[in-house]
Amino acid sequence: MSNKISHQGVSRRHFLSSLGFGTAGMVLLGSYGFVIRRDHSTGTVRAIAVNFDECAGCRTCEAVCSAYNHMESVNGRMVNGIGNPALSNIRVYHYNPDIDIPSTCALCNDAPCVEACPVDPDPETGYRALYRDPELLTITNDRERCIGCGSCADACRELRAGIIRSNPEIGNPEHMCTLCGGDPQCVKYCPFDALSYVVMDDDRNLDGLSPRKLAAKMIEKLYNIRVTETQL
Repeated sequence: MSNKISHQGVSRRHFLSSLGFGTAGMVLLGSYGFVIRRDHSTGTVRAIAVNFDECAGCRTCEAVCSAYNHMESVNGRMVNGIGNPALSNIRVYHYNPDIDIPSTCALCNDAPCVEACPVDPDPETGYRALYRDPELLTITNDRERCIGCGSCADACRELRAGIIRSNPEIGNPEHMCTLCGGDPQCVKYCPFDALSYVVMDDDRNLDGLSPRKLAAKMIEKLYNIRVTETQL
């Protein structure tokens, strides 16, 4: 695949048009974005975008995400897992009329999930049980300190996209995007190049919309039909 940073250098005007549901049908994934890396010297961020005109709802992204983030040991060597979609950090939601909405952690600027964590900050690192990785800006859970209260999942569901879910057995938060160490497999293996890295100005609200809200917007754009979230 050659779609890494495939839109690098595109003008701000083009991005704002696309992100506003223009003819290109492209918006930042998870709903306006999840940030990969900020460059304060240039005032830009890198994010993953989805082009809904190209997304076929094939769920390849789910399989490769799950395989990479849930590796298994075979003869002492770590290899990709079986790719169970239920374990994926990205999920494709299907709506009628025919709309497919890939969605994952938006890595919100203010991270309400992290703020909701009741665990006291570690005296050495300053991190709670849920914290933002300083390098990739991903949301990470310290399982040893996590008390499984579900506060982070509640905050995500009530205030943002509702991506974070609690493990039903131990309560730890799951399905936060890891960015695969900086090489997102969903982008790398999307067979239709619907997912891509983009570079854009750091002047947008990158907080996440729920899949239902995003689907309602896309249905109105593509089919000229107005629907509410409860109708989906």
